Amino acid sequence: MGGFNLYEFALSMSALVICITVHEFAHAYAAYRAGDDTPRLQGRISLNPIDHLDPMGTIMMVVSSISGFGIGWGKPVRINPRNFRHPRWDSFRVSLWGPLSNLLTAAAVGVIYRYTNHLLPSQVAYFMWLLAAISIGLALFNLLPVAPLDGHHIVSALLPYEQARAYQQFMARYGLLIFLALIFLAPDVLPRLIGPPARLLLRLLMG
Repeated sequence: MGGFNLYEFALSMSALVICITVHEFAHAYAAYRAGDDTPRLQGRISLNPIDHLDPMGTIMMVVSSISGFGIGWGKPVRINPRNFRHPRWDSFRVSLWGPLSNLLTAAAVGVIYRYTNHLLPSQVAYFMWLLAAISIGLALFNLLPVAPLDGHHIVSALLPYEQARAYQQFMARYGLLIFLALIFLAPDVLPRLIGPPARLLLRLLMG
């Protein structure tokens, strides 16, 4: 087992911070565009990482990056769905825009990488690959249908009302326990859940 690599750690942390900042900004801006001024009043329509970092999520980023499996989360964007023009549809869009922003980031990085990687210093090319990989991983992780992840809200918005209500009640009771189990078992469980689709997307986008 290899020792701690400060360079790899710094790159992973930098990529994670960028990905989480983009993710939370996308939630905030989507909610604002849907009619909710809450994110703007709380200073969340920002690309400053400090505005989006969550203490526990940041600690998890540090610990997981040291262990070689980078994962973490940002400070949740507070919204008020009663301010939305179309509450059910807008809630779906706001939740979806977080993971979608990460996939779009990976796609943009992939296009640039394909055409410039032979011109770039190897360190820059590697960071671009890492940024795309973490963007994809973060998107797929957040799409898991477990509270408080975005996938939970997306599924709730898509289900018929009665099923959505039952699902929300189940997640209110057990979601946090399932989420904590995922975090605790992340190095063993998450590669099996999101590893195959993440590798496929990375190959498609980065070549």
